[in-house]
Amino acid sequence: MRIPKRLEPLIEEGLIDSVICQLMSGKEAMIYMVRCGENIHCAKVYKESNKCNFQQRSIYTEGRKVRNSRRAWAMERGSHYGHRAREEAWQSTEIDMLCRLGAAGVRVPKFYNFFAGVLLMELITDSEGNVAPRLSDLILTPKQAREYHQVLIKQIVQMLCAGIVHGDLSQYNVLVNSQGPVIIDLPQAVNAAGNYHARNMIKRDIDNLTAYFSRFAPELAQSDYAAEIWSYYQRGKLPQANLTGNVKQQDKPVNVNSILQIIEAVLKKETAWQRHKQTRWSDHLSQC
Repeated sequence: MRIPKRLEPLIEEGLIDSVICQLMSGKEAMIYMVRCGENIHCAKVYKESNKCNFQQRSIYTEGRKVRNSRRAWAMERGSHYGHRAREEAWQSTEIDMLCRLGAAGVRVPKFYNFFAGVLLMELITDSEGNVAPRLSDLILTPKQAREYHQVLIKQIVQMLCAGIVHGDLSQYNVLVNSQGPVIIDLPQAVNAAGNYHARNMIKRDIDNLTAYFSRFAPELAQSDYAAEIWSYYQRGKLPQANLTGNVKQQDKPVNVNSILQIIEAVLKKETAWQRHKQTRWSDHLSQC
């Protein structure tokens, strides 16, 4: 096929030899299958984002540190240089996440190179060498749904143990090869300890997957792994956690009398304080 303009620098630098075909085009990137010597890789070409995209990204970039003060100031100001710096920071996050998660044992594509706004990484294929399908394109048996659900829950736990939350995980961001699910699309991933929204994000990620898998295995809809996982994470016990998908509910009846007694005691203290202030004010006036 004709060489896309954004891939020409990689051809010139000898990073890729040829472009085989375009795999997909999304809101943030275009994906190509490319040949690198005897190997076939995946090339992710990031699209330039507009101001609206950056505003939508703000919840993901919260807590991310920019070491260069000039770049941080420019990004905050929104200058042309700052716009470019934001783009680069967004893209470099995906590279960082692929490397960190791969090292932590999470099933993500292998990172190979990054040049001129293009990410070169592993092409995920099935047992016959064809491009692996997205999870959303599969019709699953109940057994497969339960197995894949458990695999991805474990992957989410591994990510959280590495201090990372995907932030946009669903059936559309998971590929399935012969070994099972592979998680993709990570530029929005967040630091679990540094982002205020991390808890809501991991709940959304798990809820998305559970809702999808429950189409094939309805009993999964009754599970609540998000609350359980986050509870173990907050207590520093996640790596050793024995997850069940159930969260113990407080079954003890509310002691209404006890609550009323507390309210009454507070009201009495407030009334006594008001009387004390009135007395002090009257004494002050009498001295004037």
